[in-house]
Amino acid sequence: MTQSSTRVTLSTDTSLLDVQGLNAWYGAAQVLFNAQLHVQRGEVVGLIGRNGAGKSSTLKAIMGLMPRRTGRVVFAGHDISNTAPYQAARLGLGYVPEDRRIFTDLTVLENLQLGVQAVRRLVDGHATPQWSLEQIFALFPNLADMQQRPASHMSGGEQQMLTVARTLMGNPLMVLLDEPSEGVAPIIVEQMGEMILALKRQGVSVLLSEQNTHFAQWVSDRSYALDRGVLTA
Repeated sequence: MTQSSTRVTLSTDTSLLDVQGLNAWYGAAQVLFNAQLHVQRGEVVGLIGRNGAGKSSTLKAIMGLMPRRTGRVVFAGHDISNTAPYQAARLGLGYVPEDRRIFTDLTVLENLQLGVQAVRRLVDGHATPQWSLEQIFALFPNLADMQQRPASHMSGGEQQMLTVARTLMGNPLMVLLDEPSEGVAPIIVEQMGEMILALKRQGVSVLLSEQNTHFAQWVSDRSYALDRGVLTA
């Protein structure tokens, strides 16, 4: 499949993601309070907090998936504070939810093919990280051996891998990764960690939500703590 190139107006000396005064609500209940954070190109940043601290809500608010949010979110030089999630995705913001949301009636290969997006280039002409099926299967050898397997016949850890791999097929500049170590076998946790470090080497930024402090510290360049919707550096 041939993909056209999308040009992204991103300066090489600015934050890839800049969040200022972000608030979010579920109905009348406010769950995120005046959050401020930033992520540079090629940086892995952790959001660390216990279950229910607001980590997933923070990622959803950045992506535009919360029912109500206020504040300013700038990604790749574009203000996405009031955009729909698909518009953020077109700019190169990938999102891997905790609940995976793969297409269980499709095969592994079909799930990956659905994730394909155009290659992106920075304003200086340099191509952003791009992924082929060969690269995906090198990063996730387990998936290479089950390309024709229905996704419904995969373990939870394998489905988590597939969700990340499908997101990478969209050639993201950055991935919002929600609780990758939650509920999977230790060997899968280790593979997820190696995958995050591989993404960093490729120049992909990652904002990682985790309650596993050891895992987050292993893969992150720095981190924020989150407690009851309040974010601190």
